[in-house]
Order: sequence, then C-alpha cells, then structure tokens
Amino acid sequence: MTKTSIANPKKSGPSKAGIKGKVVAKFKEFSPSWVVHHAKNEPGFNVELIERIRKGVRKSDWKDLIAVIGSNEKDFEHILPTSISSMQKKEVYDLETSERIYEISRLFGLGYEVFDSPDKFKNWLFTTSRALGNKKPFDLLDSSLGFTIVENEIIRIQYNVYS
Repeated sequence: MTKTSIANPKKSGPSKAGIKGKVVAKFKEFSPSWVVHHAKNEPGFNVELIERIRKGVRKSDWKDLIAVIGSNEKDFEHILPTSISSMQKKEVYDLETSERIYEISRLFGLGYEVFDSPDKFKNWLFTTSRALGNKKPFDLLDSSLGFTIVENEIIRIQYNVYS
C-alpha cells in the first residue's frame, strides 16, 4: 500500500468514508476513526470524547485515523503538538496530542458531511479562503483556535452563510 498525501486527494485510493451509502470499516466506538464517521455535537458525545482524550489515544488508533482520511503522518507534522518521531516511540499519547487527534477527527467528520465527499473537503482545505484572510484552512490547524475558526467556516458553508 502506498502512502498518499492529504494535500493531493486525487492520488488517494478508494475511501471508506461512509458518505452517502459508501461502506464504512468497523472501528472501536469513540476511537478517532469512528468519530470521523459519527461526528456529533451533543453534550453526552462530547463528554465521552473528553474521557477518551484523558485516557490517551493509542498509537494504533492514530494509524487507523491516518488511513481512514487517506493521508500520512508527515502531513500533520505542523499540526501535532509533538514530533512524529516522538509519537512513534509511544503506545499511548499524552493529553495534548490526544486532544489534537480528536480535533482532527471531528473536523474531518464535519467536513466529509458538509462537502459530501472526502476529496471535495480535502480540496477545500488546501484552497485559499477570502473568509479566512486569504489563508488555506489547513494552515490554521496548528492551534485549537485555528480548529475553531475552520470549523465555524465549515458550518457557515453548511448553512450557506458566506462571509
């Protein structure tokens, strides 16, 4: 299996994204990969995610997430709060890294839902946006505030409220 870059979704293989009738691979409930397919913004759901973040994301769950979104770890190097080489040495990640992994999974889940396809969402992530100060949404994802700004922009798109 060849690794593909998130920045070039045209090179990615078939997706199991669960969008509009596609097959969804089976993942552990509330794992980051499961969250991509079951993104919700409900209090009980979010409290469970907080508990999972506190326990720490397992390396295998991170690898599953990367595979599900058709990417590789290097693509997220500037987004993650720890280096990829440090992550490779651990079996369970710390709170800060786990939180960022869940932010990635929630954002991709929302993006896949709103854009109706992983490729359309990935294309949007790497296209400059006037609403985001002529920045690419992906370039803002190195902070929690950046995730919030990008998520809010996706929600505006979902409801046809353009800035």
